[in-house]
Amino acid sequence: MASSPCGNTNFDSGLEIKTRSVEQTLIPLVSQITTLINHKDKPNKSERTLAAIHRVGQAVSVAVGRFVAVGEAIASENQELKDEMGQACFEARRAGDAIAQLTDAGSPLPSQSEGCGTVFNDRTGMVKAARLLLSSVTKVLVLADRIVIKQIITSRNKVLVTLDHLERVSTFQEFVQIFSQFGNEMVEFAHLTGDRQNDLKDEKKKARMAAARAVLEKCTMMLLTASKTCLRHPDCESARINKDAVFQRMRCALEQVIEIVTEARSCGENKILPASIYNGIKDFKSNVECLRENLYTLSPQSMGGQLEALVERTEDFTDSAYTSHEQRQAILGLCQLARQDTQQLVHAWVEAQSVHAKEATEGMEVAILKTCQSLNDLRRELHKVAVCRTTDLLKVHGEHLPLRALKAAGAEGNLEAVAEYSRTLTEQKEQLVETCRLLCHVSGTEPLEITCIHAEETFHVIGPQIISAAQTLALHPSSKIAKENLEVFCEAWESQLCDMALLLREINDVFEGRREKRSYLSLPRAGKHTANLKTAKAVKLDAEEQSSMAKLGLELRLLSSDVDTEVEKWEEQEHDIVRQSQSLASMAYNMYLFTRGEGLLKTTLDLFHQAEVLSEEGLQLCSSFRTFSTQLVDEEKSVVMTEMEKVVAFCQQLQMGGKTPVQGKTATFQKVDSSIQATRGILTVVLYLLPFCNKLNKKYKSERSSLGSPQDWRERQDASTPVKEEGALHNKNSNGFGVKCLEQHIAGLNILESK
Repeated sequence: MASSPCGNTNFDSGLEIKTRSVEQTLIPLVSQITTLINHKDKPNKSERTLAAIHRVGQAVSVAVGRFVAVGEAIASENQELKDEMGQACFEARRAGDAIAQLTDAGSPLPSQSEGCGTVFNDRTGMVKAARLLLSSVTKVLVLADRIVIKQIITSRNKVLVTLDHLERVSTFQEFVQIFSQFGNEMVEFAHLTGDRQNDLKDEKKKARMAAARAVLEKCTMMLLTASKTCLRHPDCESARINKDAVFQRMRCALEQVIEIVTEARSCGENKILPASIYNGIKDFKSNVECLRENLYTLSPQSMGGQLEALVERTEDFTDSAYTSHEQRQAILGLCQLARQDTQQLVHAWVEAQSVHAKEATEGMEVAILKTCQSLNDLRRELHKVAVCRTTDLLKVHGEHLPLRALKAAGAEGNLEAVAEYSRTLTEQKEQLVETCRLLCHVSGTEPLEITCIHAEETFHVIGPQIISAAQTLALHPSSKIAKENLEVFCEAWESQLCDMALLLREINDVFEGRREKRSYLSLPRAGKHTANLKTAKAVKLDAEEQSSMAKLGLELRLLSSDVDTEVEKWEEQEHDIVRQSQSLASMAYNMYLFTRGEGLLKTTLDLFHQAEVLSEEGLQLCSSFRTFSTQLVDEEKSVVMTEMEKVVAFCQQLQMGGKTPVQGKTATFQKVDSSIQATRGILTVVLYLLPFCNKLNKKYKSERSSLGSPQDWRERQDASTPVKEEGALHNKNSNGFGVKCLEQHIAGLNILESK
């Protein structure tokens, strides 16, 4: 019998654990039961050991009793699960009682010398009871998880019904009334699906859920303006086409969410992840390297066919009209080299099989290394082509010239100009769609592949929607609603370009082997930033206010990513400037999540507290910059000090804003906007100073190496650096409160209903 009674997460019941919450609930129980199982019946046990086993067994029994009580309460509230849940609870209680009896030696405990009367003699019975307990508890948890799924489905159904009503309204008054209801239902659906997304264990499902929720988030604002435009201009065909496309996309996204949570198989399931070159190379290399262990698992013919299928996928690169001649020739040359190396490997392989070799020969080993190297070179070249293409496109499209031209032509009522610029936008759309496909080939992970596919679909859909919105405006150039509608679709396009830039960075991080950073816990310290909690009131921003923050939030995300990139270039990763800059970037990222209605910052109050913490960290960073500047010459020092004063000013602005009470939604929104603007200002300056100081640091470090010990200099620098406040939130070793306090704080946060 293994040391653990549960070799996998399915146990005996065949139930698969798909969420982290269920898994985390089971971990303590598995740990306690494993402790009992591993106490084998040794001839000699001390009374202390026996008492410990007894305590663990009783603790398991008590915990199971409480757990079952909750399960039974859930069963009474959900009649459709009552029988299954009742049976699972009965089995769990029975197994818990059995474990209590098996670990109960009676009172008093028998002594060691009695031998046969010790606690836990019946090890077979204990294993049986443990397996029954784990199986039944898992079943209770999975059944409870079904209720969560049911809630999501019910919420989706309500949204669909209201969506149908919205599509059929004929008056503004009716539309406003139903859209208000729709907004509340979408808020509920967003919270339920957001929690589910964070709880999923499968990273592919999480990525698909994130993509579907992103569509719903962006389409909600599009639905508002497209519907208003259609109501204002009911006879306009382009307005109707524009609106219909939004409703269709929302329904598809809602259906995708349900497919994920219910694990339903649809016709689109197999299309979600087309075969990528990265995976093809990975699988082919794996098969090649497996030849070292077994020469007879695969046939030489199948290996040749696998390589040709891989080379065929590179046609997405070589057949593209946007691939340069040099890039095309480089890819074709590397494909031919991979063919030659594979042919040499197959030749050596056949020779080894002919002499009945049991392992790879020396000639085969050389051929394996050469084949793997040529595949690595091919992957590197394809990655370079995809990244260069994306970078160039983002630079060109960053100015948004076709969008500006379409807006101007539409406002002038110039249909010919709208048609001309629509062709330009369509060409850009095709370029972006094709580039997303290339990025998908080299993305490196399945979640990133899904994100690439989502980006491709977004450009493919939004392009025609922008054109139909521009046509509507050209037909009704004086319509404010038509103008607003075009603006919303253009912003969605710009937002997707920003997301594409972030996607490119993530793909580069995977390619270069950078580790994913741990998210920063940004909740305020207990007692330090809570002085005004009783008088201040947490305000929930509505959808329109949160939408207006979206651009600022995206800028924060880009800036925080840039700061992370710069600090990675520092050789001294433990330098105060590096650590404090990383903290600032992490806190700014959480503020970005707030603008999306995600993350640990749930209300405006949490955001203001975070801004205060960020300002303190910013001032600490200024102190580190000041210390660093003492070694600089006057001109260099002047640059650092001038920029540092800007950071100080922004930090003071954040602190003053935090102390200023506000009343009402308008004032609160202005304070939110001011906090994010100041944070953006801080990151912008830090992003300028980091490479400048890194260059100087390397320069003076080189000079010091010939004048004295760098260690001596670092010690002098540390001695002159102000000591940080003990227990501060940014301290890596302590965040000022324990896990229980953190859980209580999270549970007490108000739900942000602006999403």
